[in-house]
Amino acid sequence: MIKQVEEKAIGSFKSGLNCAQAVLTSYSDELKFDNNMALSVACGFGGGMGRLQETCGAVTGSFMVLGIHNCKRFTDNNDRKEATYAMIQKFNEKFIQINGTTNCKSLLKCDLKTEDGHRYATENNLFEIVCEKCILDSIRIVNQLMENK
Repeated sequence: MIKQVEEKAIGSFKSGLNCAQAVLTSYSDELKFDNNMALSVACGFGGGMGRLQETCGAVTGSFMVLGIHNCKRFTDNNDRKEATYAMIQKFNEKFIQINGTTNCKSLLKCDLKTEDGHRYATENNLFEIVCEKCILDSIRIVNQLMENK
């Protein structure tokens, strides 16, 4: 199942979805949620949230997946929140262990808000090298957390 999610996410990213959209929508079949709504919700989260280059979009997309996962497991909102917060904290810790940070600008080492920065990222294949790795790392962490509940 994880390979299908990974392939769907990378394919979506390569087709033009942002990293948050790619991660979130790759789980729409498994978690049975509306893919079009997910595309809309995650639309502004790419590039570290609106290209602000804060929290990586693959990370924020993963946080959304974990929220949906827990909302399907629990009926009480407090249970949903507590389980989601705990999983997000574990996710964050694991992602930082692997990548050193969740900050998009630090991961890419350039400023996407400038023409020079965007050109640098494109010419150096950072979207493929860095962003795709972050998407795959995120999916692997999410799957580990959902399996361990």
